[in-house]
Formats: sequence, structure tokens, C-alpha cells
Amino acid sequence: MATTTPSRGRRRAPSRMTRAAGKAAALQKPRVILALLLLLALTSVMLLDGYLRAEVGGDERVRSNASSSKVPDKILDGGPILSFRGGEAQSQSVPEKTIALTFDDGPNPTWTPQILKILEENDVPGTFFVVGSMVSRYPSIVKDLVNQGNEIGIHTFTHVDLSYQSDDRIAREMDQTQLALAGAAGITTTLFRAPYSSEADAIDNYSWPVYKKLGEEGYTSVFVDTDSDDWKRPGVSKIIKWATPSKNKGASVLFHDAGGERSQTVKALGTYIKKMKAKGYTFTTISGAIRQTESANQQANGQTGQTAQNGQQPGSEQSEQAGGQVPGGQQGQQGQRPGQNGQLGQSGQAGGVNSLQAAHRTATGTTLYEGKALVAAVAVAEWTVPGLATGLAVVGVAVMGRFGMMLILARRHYRQRNKRRFSWGPTVTQPVSVIVPAYNEKECIANTLESLAKSTHPIEIIVVDDGSTDDTSRIARDAARSFGMTNVRVIRQENAGKPAALNNGVRSASYDIVVMMDGDTVFEPDAVHQLVQPFADPEVGAVAGNAKVGNRNTIIGAWQHIEYVMGFNLDRRMYDLLRCMPTIPGAIGAFRRDAVLEVGGMSEDTLAEDTDITIAMHRGGWRVVYQEHARAWTEAPASLKQLWSQRYRWSYGTMQALWKHRKSLTDKGPSGRFGRVGMPLVVIFQIITPVFAPLIDVFTAYSMIFIDFKAALLAWLAVLGIQLVCAAYAFRLDREKYRYLLMMPLQQLAYRQMMYLVLIHSCITALTGGRLRWQKLKRTGEVGTPAGAS
Repeated sequence: MATTTPSRGRRRAPSRMTRAAGKAAALQKPRVILALLLLLALTSVMLLDGYLRAEVGGDERVRSNASSSKVPDKILDGGPILSFRGGEAQSQSVPEKTIALTFDDGPNPTWTPQILKILEENDVPGTFFVVGSMVSRYPSIVKDLVNQGNEIGIHTFTHVDLSYQSDDRIAREMDQTQLALAGAAGITTTLFRAPYSSEADAIDNYSWPVYKKLGEEGYTSVFVDTDSDDWKRPGVSKIIKWATPSKNKGASVLFHDAGGERSQTVKALGTYIKKMKAKGYTFTTISGAIRQTESANQQANGQTGQTAQNGQQPGSEQSEQAGGQVPGGQQGQQGQRPGQNGQLGQSGQAGGVNSLQAAHRTATGTTLYEGKALVAAVAVAEWTVPGLATGLAVVGVAVMGRFGMMLILARRHYRQRNKRRFSWGPTVTQPVSVIVPAYNEKECIANTLESLAKSTHPIEIIVVDDGSTDDTSRIARDAARSFGMTNVRVIRQENAGKPAALNNGVRSASYDIVVMMDGDTVFEPDAVHQLVQPFADPEVGAVAGNAKVGNRNTIIGAWQHIEYVMGFNLDRRMYDLLRCMPTIPGAIGAFRRDAVLEVGGMSEDTLAEDTDITIAMHRGGWRVVYQEHARAWTEAPASLKQLWSQRYRWSYGTMQALWKHRKSLTDKGPSGRFGRVGMPLVVIFQIITPVFAPLIDVFTAYSMIFIDFKAALLAWLAVLGIQLVCAAYAFRLDREKYRYLLMMPLQQLAYRQMMYLVLIHSCITALTGGRLRWQKLKRTGEVGTPAGAS
């Protein structure tokens, strides 16, 4: 046992490290908050998209056969146009030989443009009762609809039966549709048609209060008196027949431009218009029909050309002042009406819109800007959610493919390496150097040396004390003496970091093979002997051992135990056969000393020095293999905070290492093999997939609540089942107890969210040019002997 002169590396005083850790902690919170905000934003976008598709807040109840005892007979027997001017219910009919074509449930990107083309070709206007969610999704169609001279009415935002809804829900349905119209076409409207409504005589005691409330707010409710029943798809001839009024009567005729397959409607419409024109019918909008009726009434009362004092035309300022309230307008001289801010138009020039659109109001102020914001948000959701769904599908297929490949290759690896005749070559018996970098490892260093004292392979032990402040060196020397070990050297150096400590150990090593381990790790007695056997093959430059979690009797420890077993026994076996092992664990790995020196030693360029040196070995032309029988037991982080710190360093360090060795993508030979096989696998399954992982749970919860609980639950359980099968197989290969797999469902949920935050945190650190120092985890020394070792 000896002590040598400290090796000089880049100086990192403990005080500096403390200050750096404080700065890192100060920077960490904003990045974590940003990651959480990103997840919240994505969740909000999904909820918005679900709301637009009536998957969130959807109510499919439809009332039927209710009593109408509280509805006035004059309304039940009246026409299809219902208004409440001056607070009194009034109904109107469409004039004789006049048709108001109305279309429900749009806009639709397939059928609405075709219907608009037919209307334009026949010089006929229509009144479209639009669903707000569809308006916000297809604003350009609504804009074209208005510019063509058609009229728009509200058909609620999510197509719900308002008779079941609260006053607040009714207000939201109307206001949100007005905002959608404002954002899409710069207008609001006074027309309304309730979903699932038909003729006026179908008004019941539940829907009547809704019409009264909306009427008091200035809405004109529109029903039908002639229904094409095109939604039944009865055939073109029947649609035309059913849409034809009897005995030259005027009619509010119902068609649909959305809500299903509308090819029959499109085929019937042009023929229907020509037929009705041939019969002498004219076509108008609902507002046009109202004006015609009122004009006829005025003429009948001897008031031609004048405005009756008690019956003003819709859309005029005088009508407003007489007490007729208009949504989006003003209420007489008593101030701005709550809700919308659109300005009143005039009949003939309603806010710049032609006279057939007298129900329209120009949206201004808050309404206009909120509407544009809604349309913009919906546009983001329309692109984002399908993109995320596609991405998740791709990720799901990739993950399932990876699981399948891991199982196949892991089995092949196990059978190949455990054959009786398998051999790396002549048994390696020459002594090796074991390097133990240590920084403040007073709790663990004695246990580490005790395990090495039992090694069945000849070794020298080099403990490199990297500027410890807790008597690590003294404890190491005392432990060596107490165990009777004469093969231990303790080298002290000023604090320079783990890579510098390892390089110091490599330079000081006496033998051609060096084994590297952490200061908190304990080896099984034959671990070193098993670890160095692959060096019998001259092509092998480095060997990864099998690190196992020693403190696995806590929830966090059990989670990491599952992760380690799956990671080493499936991933590493797969990578071994593919010859693109990305990482030799710092807890247990072995190298040819000359190979390490040849690639420049352990680099301080990254925080993942183990990944960095492994990739460098590949690029140097060396083969890197996995030795499952070389087992070491390490102390995993005991708290979520420590686990976060460790995974943050691993994640960020891996990104640094991949970026540093990016040229391997275009290299030839072994370096190119890693670049074109190993690097994509690492990027996809250690960076991209974990970033998408939380969305799996978000989509699952979303689907369970709003779409199909049973199907979503079964899909989630199926994926979990596949993971359990893979984990169980890994446990079988490693002869581990299956009881820890009971923690796997919770582990999957917890790890997915944490790794998402860690990766986002790492990406932000990388993009902002932040630097992260190597962080020392708090150890307890509880892994004293190889737990469960035979």
C-alpha cells in the first residue's frame, strides 16, 4: 500500500463546486417549470381539440315526447320564424312561393364548398346554421360563405340539446359560436336554430324557456316547415319530393351540408332549385323572408314605404331603440349589451354586408380579437393533436418493434454465451488493475475494498481520492490494513473530477487490463475474473459488466432494480449482438489500458464519461461486449431528488457524447457501424421516446374519460402486459425474484413523467448553452455485501 504525489488536473475547488451547485439549482427550477408548462400546454391543446370534436363536454341526450302545455298556441300553430321584439313572442311564416333554403351542421370541408358552388351557379342565397366548433376548424369556408352573399345562423358550439343544459352552458354555446364567427368572418349573427329541432309545433315545456331567454337577448329562432330528410339518404328523387312545399306555400326548407355523407344532397340540390324556379318560386334568406313578410304587413295596413311605429325592420337602428335587442349590438339608449361587441348594421348596408345578410353584425373590439385568438388556437390544435397522435403511433410501433427485437436478440445472446462449448479463448489469468475513483465516499469505501479483498482474480487496487474532504483516503488505508490487503495504493489528487481521477488511475496502473468501478460499488468475488475473460479475444477492447441495485427494498430502489435488470439483460444483450454497445457502466467495466490511452483517455468534454469512452472505443475500431456473469452491486439514489439529479446528468451527458461523436454517422468501419446503428437507437429510445412517453398516459386518460373507457384501458393494459413479459424474461435470465414486478405499473407511470421532465430539462440546458457540473449523490453505505449473491 502506497501513497503517491497528487496528479494535477483542472483545478476544481470544493468551494467552486458548491457555488456551481447553487447556480445549477437556481437555474433548474425555471427549466422544470418550463417543462411542466409545455406538458400543460399540450394537454390544453388536446382538451381544446376534444371539445371541438364534442369529445369533451359532449352531451348526446335528445329530448322527445315532452309536453308543450306551457307553450302559447299561437306559437305552436305559427310560422317557422320566432322572435321576441319588445318581450312579446311573435312568429312569422315565409311568404307564398318563396323558399328560404337552410342548411344545418356545417361547415364541412367536403360538402359545404360543393353546395356553395351550386348556389352560386343558380344565383340563389342560403342560410347556413353553423356549429361553432366546425366554424373554428374551417374558418376559410365560413368566410367564403359570407362573401358569396349567404346568411349565417348559430347552431350551438357543440351541437347539444339546449333543453338539457344550464344557463351558463347555453351562454357558452352561443358566445363561443359568436366568437368563432368573429374570428372566421368578422361577423356575429342574430339567427339561431336549436340542434334536433324541427317544426314550431315541436316546441315543448323544456325548450320553450330556452327560446324565450335567447329571444330576450335578441336572437331570432328559426324552425322548419318543410324537411328534405336528406340525412336519411333516401335517394335524390325523394329528397326533392320531400323538400317541395305544397300548394304554392312559402317554406323554410331544411337541408344539411354536414353531419354525414351528403352526396345525395349535393346531387338533389341543383335539380331542386331549377324545378322550384320553374314553378315560379323565388329564393331568399331568413332575413329576406322576414322583410318580405313585414313589408306585406305594412302594405296591408296602408303604411307602404314607412316604418310602423311598433314593428321595425330587423337590423335598423330604430328597431333597436324601440326595444328590440340584438346580440352583438346595442340595446337602445341604455348602454352596451352584455356578451358581444359587434356594431349594428342597417338594412341594405348592414356593416358593409349586403341586404340579404341583415342578421349579420360586424364584429369589432374585444369580440373580434378574442375570435381571432380562438381560431388561431384551434388551428394550432388541428395541427398539433393529429401530429402528436401520428407521432405516438410511430413511437408505439417502434417501441413494440424494439421489444420484439430485444426478446429475440436477448434469447439468442443468452443461448450463445451460455453454451458449454462457448469460450472467448484461453482463460485470462494475468493480474489486472482495479481503479476506484472516490470523492467523499467515507460511507462506502470500506465496503468496496472489503468486496475486492475477496476477489478470486489477482488484482492491484488503485484508489484515487479526488480531493475528498471527509477522510476517504484515511478510511481506505485503514480498511486495507484491517483486511490484510497489501495490493492497495491510495493516490490523492486535488479535486479535478471523475474523468481526471480515472485517467490518473490508468496512468498509474501496472497491468494491461484496467477495471473501473465506482467508490460506492461492491463486487461479487468472481466479478473481476468473469469481467476480464472476453479479453482473450484480441478484438475486444472493453467489457461492460452487470450492475445491480443493492438497495432495492424501497419503492424507488425497486423501480431502479426493474430498470437495471431490463436495461442490462435486454438492451445490452441486443447492443452486444449488434456490435454497437453505447455505454459501459461506471459501476463495473473493463478496458485494455493501451486502448484507453489510444483514444485519449477518459474525456472531460461530457458529463457521461462512460458513454463517451465507450463510443470512442467503437470509433477506435475496438469491439465492446457485455459480460452478464460479472456482477457488481451499487447503491442507487434513495430519493426522487437524487434520482432526478442522476438522470439529469446521464441524459445531458448522453446528449453531449452523441453530439461530440456525430461524425461517426459518416465514418466507415466499426465507427460508422456505431454511428448508423447504435446512435439512432440511442436517440430514438433514450431521447425521443421518453419525450413522448407522458403523452401516452395523457392520451390514455383522455380516451378513458371522453371516448371509450374500456378500449383505452385494454390498450394501456396490453402495452403494460408486453412490458411485463419483457421484464419477466429479463428477470428470468438474471435469476431475479419476480415479486419486484408488482411495482412495474407504478414504475412505468412515475418514470415516464420524470424522464420527460429530465429530458426537457436537458434539452433546454443544451439549447441555452448551459453547463452542468458532475454532481455527487449522497450515499448511505447500506450496500455492504452483495445482496442476494450466491
